[in-house]
Amino acid sequence: MKTSPIRLKQKLSPKAAAAKKKRDLASALTKKRSAYKASSQRARRKAIKDGVDVSGKDYDHKTASFKSVKSNRGNGGKGTKSEGNKNYKIKN
Repeated sequence: MKTSPIRLKQKLSPKAAAAKKKRDLASALTKKRSAYKASSQRARRKAIKDGVDVSGKDYDHKTASFKSVKSNRGNGGKGTKSEGNKNYKIKN
């Protein structure tokens, strides 16, 4: 069985892995990331309540819709370098 590339771990030294874990956690706990997560959860709950099948889909904050996980990564094939905060909508 083929392993998903997302599941593969980076080959890092223990010291580098610990530093990365610390950075990733700090990034995930920022107010902005918390707002994105809360927004996604609200949208997902509302969609499920409205009868929309959102299984296997992620909420795209740029288009305010649900997309497959694959298409929600990498800015539609353009990469993430050109993405900016002004393109994302977070409802509070």
